[in-house]
Amino acid sequence: MSMSLRDKVETVLKGGVADQIPFTIYESKLPQCFVERKLRNAGLCIVQRHVPVYKTKTPNVEVKTIIYNENDKTFSRTEYQTPQGVLYTISEPAGFTSWTHKRLFTTPDDYKPLLFMINDIVFESNYEAFEFAQKMDGGDSFFRGNIGLEPLQTLISDYMGAETFCTEWFDNRDEILKLYEALVLKRRQLYPLCANSPALAFNYGGNVTPEILGLDRFEKYYVPHYNEAADILHKKGKLIGVHFDGNCKLIAESIARANLDYIEAFTPAPGTDMTLAEARKMWPGKVLWINFPSAIHLEPVEVVHSTTEELMHQMGMPERFIMGITEDIPADCWQKTLSAIAETMWKRR
Repeated sequence: MSMSLRDKVETVLKGGVADQIPFTIYESKLPQCFVERKLRNAGLCIVQRHVPVYKTKTPNVEVKTIIYNENDKTFSRTEYQTPQGVLYTISEPAGFTSWTHKRLFTTPDDYKPLLFMINDIVFESNYEAFEFAQKMDGGDSFFRGNIGLEPLQTLISDYMGAETFCTEWFDNRDEILKLYEALVLKRRQLYPLCANSPALAFNYGGNVTPEILGLDRFEKYYVPHYNEAADILHKKGKLIGVHFDGNCKLIAESIARANLDYIEAFTPAPGTDMTLAEARKMWPGKVLWINFPSAIHLEPVEVVHSTTEELMHQMGMPERFIMGITEDIPADCWQKTLSAIAETMWKRR
């Protein structure tokens, strides 16, 4: 009996060898059509990220969203009314994603309402919804859990943006650390909730930019949280990984020492500063769940084939390896490039 697509991914994540090298893609990156159906029938597995194992609420924060048009563009303004003041974001829908025009934090006046909002967060289990969605899927998809961004990365990516964070880190570090500590406490509430859930694997954070953080801050403010979460998750047989899709060479040794089961979205050179062979050597005990280098999707199909061949060569043995797509692909490219990757990968069976 052949393995389901979900079984293939789970087998490799647990350290085994599947009957086919898993090939995965985020649920938002694959338009429905004949080629999509053909790829899925051949073995392309959808990674479902939209059914969380927990719900997040802020009972004492009033949230209101306003949709409006300006210069023939549609914008979404979401306001957060707290007893300490009002925060708001502005975003612009853009296909599979959206453009952020204003984040929650703008000026130092926003520290108090933002701290209130973080402290007001309450988590509740969403296990039944997760189990139902996974059951109805029937094995075609891998349902992955999500702990959220690391506490400091939440400030950088979600609340402030990189430039504002860097300025505030030097001008108002004590205030930033208050937000950080509040987020640390909230993340700690999630670890047992995730560990006791029906999900097998959890991503913790990602989009880490070593050029902004530096090695010391990564080791002080990131790695300890990976290890703390891993200790709790592992006791319940759960797996933990991080979405490391940027340049990793500076922090590679720290990642090697972290108690992580898999490295997700690792993008080999020429997309970043590490090859797949270097990553294999640096992280021998970790599953590499890579992102096929995005720039190659723009190349002729022959280059897609040759790049895939080279990645298969650098992969070595099929243990602890999953091919993935974690970024958008141009609409006029994805059919030929995904087909070429799959054809080249699976001819090794």
